[in-house]
Formats: sequence, structure tokens, C-alpha cells
Amino acid sequence: MIELKKKDKESSLNLLRRFTKKVRQSGVLLEARRNMFHVRPKNKLKKKNSALRRERLRALRAELAKLGEVEPGEKIDLSKIKRKR
Repeated sequence: MIELKKKDKESSLNLLRRFTKKVRQSGVLLEARRNMFHVRPKNKLKKKNSALRRERLRALRAELAKLGEVEPGEKIDLSKIKRKR
């Protein structure tokens, strides 16, 4: 917690400036903003599924690049591709 005492002959504006500077230097606001948008960590199954999905997309992208349907590095619109299952 940040505490400041008003110095002799110090204006309210200067006290407010000093307080704002202390708050910025302490990193309290940055920590509060980080906590405001906290994202829960993924569980093992979600991590595994997303890794498998990325691998399938890489393989699909490589296959389409070999066929000349997509330039290497170009994003793929999955809705326009017929899937084999």
C-alpha cells in the first residue's frame, strides 16, 4: 500500500503528482490490469488437442502447397476445403 504525507507548504496538486508517480513506479496499476483479464491455464487434454490440430493444419498446408493450390506461408480458408475422413 502506498502512503504519502503532505509536506509543509506543498500544494494539493504537487501531492497528487507525487502520488501518481509513486503509483506508476510501484507497478500496482499494471498488476491490477493483468489480473482484470486473467485467463485460466489450459488443461492437458486441451493442450494436446490444440497441438494435434496445429499438426494437422501444417500437414494440410504442406499438401496444398505441393499441389499448388496455396502459396507457402499463405493462410488457408478451411471452410472452402473439402475434408477427407
